[in-house]
Amino acid sequence: MAARAHASVYFPPPVRIAHRMYDLWFSGPVRHVFLTEAAVADVLPSLGRMTAGFALAAVAGIALGVAVGRSRRAYAVCNPVLQFARAVPPPALVPVFVVVLDFGTPMQIASIVFSAVWPVLINTAEGARDTDPLRLDVAAVLRLGPAERLLFLILPSALPRIFAGLRLSLSLSLILMVFSELLPGTANGIGFTLTDAQTRSDLLTVWAALVLLGALGHLLNTGLLAVEKRLVGRGRATV
Repeated sequence: MAARAHASVYFPPPVRIAHRMYDLWFSGPVRHVFLTEAAVADVLPSLGRMTAGFALAAVAGIALGVAVGRSRRAYAVCNPVLQFARAVPPPALVPVFVVVLDFGTPMQIASIVFSAVWPVLINTAEGARDTDPLRLDVAAVLRLGPAERLLFLILPSALPRIFAGLRLSLSLSLILMVFSELLPGTANGIGFTLTDAQTRSDLLTVWAALVLLGALGHLLNTGLLAVEKRLVGRGRATV
């Protein structure tokens, strides 16, 4: 209302932002699911990088978290290192990845993985450590093998903590995806769209990209919550 009343260049009304989003990304042909060339060129690559980084972080975090959480010695040794690594602001290491990997998709995915892995790893380790000892004793009596304990006891018990870590990691993946695309050498992506619009003083496109990022974050988080609700209820230890 305030934006419309003052007709501010800096704060355009929501209707104009929605129209710009439609024109830029969602006015394509039906055969392309209404996606425009700009959406295919910028939005899809961003989602691809974020998905790849998040998936790698999730797999690595869960695997390492279970290994660390189920070993007292490994937890005692690794926990201080993990807490230190988690405290390092992820953008601070982007220059290191640029030097090692140069600008491009590998650097962007590496930045996302580094930022997103710690919440999953630490929460998984804590969840694995909190597995009910009585259930572990029952599993020993039943002579369950390591794989059976992992699949039917440890992972189901740790699922609530794992999903707590995944939700944090998803948000970090989105943030680092945008940050890595703001750097020089980026040729596409939502972050590139923001930078390009800023250089042209096109604040309407800047706002459209920001709203798009907020909508994507909300949709992705809602989807993850739905998966969590479905799996955590089923994922209780069965031993």
